[in-house]
Amino acid sequence: MSYEKDPRVDDYIDRLPGWQQVICDQVRDIVHAADSEVAETIKRTVQPYFVLNGNICALLAAKDHVNVFLYDGGIVADPAGIITGGQQNKTGRMISYYEGDPINVPALSRYLKEIIANNRAGGWRKIKAEQGL
Repeated sequence: MSYEKDPRVDDYIDRLPGWQQVICDQVRDIVHAADSEVAETIKRTVQPYFVLNGNICALLAAKDHVNVFLYDGGIVADPAGIITGGQQNKTGRMISYYEGDPINVPALSRYLKEIIANNRAGGWRKIKAEQGL
């Protein structure tokens, strides 16, 4: 897969243990495959973010897992049950991947595509306001 990489994101990933690098690289590829216009950047000094008309998701490696923060406003459905935290959060949710955890690529891809579609429609805040949520 070919996409424009931010060298600062490369640097973030390269500093991680091998198993976390694999997870971050997989998520990175999945996000870019969701839409060819996705861009990556660094926010909060060192954290990789993926953006398109707003935040889509961010990566944060912890000692024993990698968190993928999803900026969905709590409105994207999760029929595959991939969300591991923040189910009641009003702004976003997260998926925590531990060493050896598989990534449900179709479910994550669908989730990201819905976030991107919502961003293109004005963002989750606008959608929530229109729905009276």
